[in-house]
Amino acid sequence: MAKHLWFKTKWQTKMDKSMQVAGMGKSTRDAYSRAVCKLVEYYDKSPDLITEEELLDYFIFRQDVSEWAPATMRICYSGIKFFFLNILKREWHLLNVIHAKRGRHLPAVLSREEVHDLLGRVDTIHNQVFLKTVYSCGLRLQEALCLEIPDIDGPRHMIHVHRGKGAKDRNVPLPEATYQLLRRYWRTHQNKRFIFPAVGRGNNKGPVSRSPMSTGGVQGAFRRAKEETGIAKKGVSIHTLRHCYATHLLEAGVNLRAIQKYLGHSNIETTMIYLHLTNKGMEDAFQIINTIMIDEGEE
Repeated sequence: MAKHLWFKTKWQTKMDKSMQVAGMGKSTRDAYSRAVCKLVEYYDKSPDLITEEELLDYFIFRQDVSEWAPATMRICYSGIKFFFLNILKREWHLLNVIHAKRGRHLPAVLSREEVHDLLGRVDTIHNQVFLKTVYSCGLRLQEALCLEIPDIDGPRHMIHVHRGKGAKDRNVPLPEATYQLLRRYWRTHQNKRFIFPAVGRGNNKGPVSRSPMSTGGVQGAFRRAKEETGIAKKGVSIHTLRHCYATHLLEAGVNLRAIQKYLGHSNIETTMIYLHLTNKGMEDAFQIINTIMIDEGEE
């Protein structure tokens, strides 16, 4: 057996259980596990034999030679730190000082017209309804995929997100148009559990499917629609629809605190990035300042 498989057989299950108890989502757990696997593969020995000095050299190698992006380095640091602190119980000074700079790139955002055009070009009904729900409710990809029938509160027009990032629940407004769209779509498959069940190649597995639609299928539908619209902006993905949701709400006058609540952000500073994605409210700022700052003697 290859040495790097020691981590997978001896340590990975223990690490995954610890991360579950810590309330981490599956995507985070997978990313952290991959970070430790890469370290073990690099040194080709059991992780409990890796020294603090070797760990330091590894971080420098990934930063200076591999030239990993700040976001990748953050995952690298966080995953390895969790493993060495919580699984191997190492109390190394290095684990307390590692830090990756955050990139200052603003996320891509589309206008309401661009979103409408893009969603109108999605080639299958299940993918179109899914993407419209993501946009109109500001959901993350996995949150929308895992929506279940009890999550939809029709009378209150709310969606209860039970499986949010960081295992945090939240309620988000469900627009009337989206609610009616979901009702019509559910009637086409009537799955007893999922709103968006896997439909199969012949689109006939929906009623009995025990799993939600695949990530790859909906991402492919989004990519084809994006190419057809000719959108050239970099970084446009399904997650961009969530950024569009927040930006368009802000432009329409929705309070930033409300947007924070709907997105499930713990920190208002995370939500404040959307202030940089819109000029709404700035167009007439100069005139407003002139008006309220008139010298009383000039009136």
